[in-house]
This record gives sequence, structure tokens and C-alpha cells, in this order.
Amino acid sequence: MINRELIRIKIVQLTYAYYQNGNKNIETAEKELLFSLSKAYDLYNYLLALIVGITKEARRHLEVAESRAKREGTPMPSTKFVYNRFALQLEGNKMLNDFMETQKLNWDDEPEFLKKIYTQISESQIYKDYMDDPEDNYQADRELWRKVYRTLIQDNSDLDALLEEKSLYWNDDKEVVDTFVLKTIKRFDETNRQSQQLLPEYDSEDDKEYARKLFRATILNGDEYQHYMSEASRNWDFSRLAYMDIVVMQIAIAEMLNFPSIPVSVTINEFVDIAKLYSTPQSGGYINGMLDTIARHLIQTGKMLKQMKVES
Repeated sequence: MINRELIRIKIVQLTYAYYQNGNKNIETAEKELLFSLSKAYDLYNYLLALIVGITKEARRHLEVAESRAKREGTPMPSTKFVYNRFALQLEGNKMLNDFMETQKLNWDDEPEFLKKIYTQISESQIYKDYMDDPEDNYQADRELWRKVYRTLIQDNSDLDALLEEKSLYWNDDKEVVDTFVLKTIKRFDETNRQSQQLLPEYDSEDDKEYARKLFRATILNGDEYQHYMSEASRNWDFSRLAYMDIVVMQIAIAEMLNFPSIPVSVTINEFVDIAKLYSTPQSGGYINGMLDTIARHLIQTGKMLKQMKVES
């Protein structure tokens, strides 16, 4: 799950914090980076478990409604949502249950939030369309939760506030982690039953090493990389550059110089996108031009053995 996109974002955040922190200890900072990445994986599992928590809340509502129907002699309520095949498969998922138990995570201590979000779901048009739809199969059940997640969970201010209280890391991580949760929902296959594989913590062991190496290169060679920026900024006022822009470019230069297999264009595009999210509205275009100039200089001086398109 933890891929290079998320790693780059985390390194930007941790490098910025490193320079803002008076006690600059690279060993401590590296541990903080890896811990921060692990918290993103915690959030991934926690958000998947929210679907289970909502289903359990629906089950409680159903029990109350069934008791009332028996008492009053009225028609019994539908059990379609409570017995949603995808949600039940997720509830029994071995990987999710093992992780939640090991990390001591659960939704049992958030009854008010579960009640509120279940009410939002049960009053939504998505829910009504699902309950009225005669189609009753696993694919329809899974699609319901994909729609519910995208519409009512992905952008939910109450959930954002709750996550921020749980962990300082989670608010920054949620937008990226949401994409992994949706990807997981789409991947679920009924035939896998309780053994359905969730996304692993890292896409590969190489990515964990990539995180360590990129962070260390950024910090240990910071003065050298900032010198390249200063040289390339003769047509701009480098002293007025936003500090976050300097951090973003420093990490981008570290990636260009230390990872031969990553094309220059990929590095530039990835860090331009990050700058647009974390810095000023003008940062994207400025950083794009600066990194292009720096990369060409590094190639021309033999400091970087990569290819770039010839300027027309």
C-alpha cells in the first residue's frame, strides 16, 4: 500500500519538520519517517474496519426494528443492508481482524459517530436505490459500498475531526489512503471468502529502502543541492522563494541523483504535483522550470547520467 507517491509526500513533510526542529538528529528523524508511514497503514485498516463498524450498527438498528415489528404486528424490515455480502466478507477477513487485534484498533468506542454515519447512509439516495433494486448479488453489494465510501466517507468532516483526534498523522494521510481503500473494495472477490488479501504495508521491500535512502540523501547533501538551486535561480530571486519550495526541490534533486532507474521527467512531475498541494499557487510552474534547468546542468556537467528530451 505504501507506494512511492505516499513516501515522497511523507519525506516532504518530515524534511520540512526536520529543518524547523532545533534538535536535528537524522537517526531520530528517520525513525519518525518510518513510524509516520506505518501510521498510514494503520489508517488504511481502520477505514476498512469502519465498513464493518457501520454494518454492526445497522445490525443493532435492525434488531430494534424487528422487535417493534413483532410487537406491533407490522411487516418485518428488510435485512438486505445488514446481510450485504461484501460487508460480511470484510467482517470475517483474516488479515483485517488480525491487524486490528494486534494494533488494538476498533470502532466500538465511537458509538455516536457510527450512529450518525449510519443514519446518513440510510437516508441517502444511494441506500434507497440499493434497497429498492431487485438485483441481489455480490457485485451489487460491493458496488453499494464503493458508492457509499466515495460519497459519504471520503469527504466527511465529522470523520476528519475524529481521525485528527485519534492521530496527528491521519488527517494528512486520509486523502491518499482513501484511494487505497477504494482500490481494495474493487479488488474483493467473493470466492476468496475470509482469505481475501488486503494491500500489504509496502508495495515492495525496495520501497522501504527507497524511503530511507531518499530521506538520508536529502538531509546529508542538503547544502550541495541548495547550491544547485542557487545557481539555477539567477533569473529569479532565490531569497524570496517559499521555504517549502526549497524543501521540495531539494528532495527532487536527491531523487534525480540517487535513483538511476527513475526518469527525470517522472521525478519533476511528481514533485511539481506535491508543490501544488503543499506550497503556493505559483510554486508548480516555478519548480518545474527550476528542476528542468538543474537537471540539464547536472547532465551537462556529468554529475547525473540520465537522458532528457532536447529542448526545441
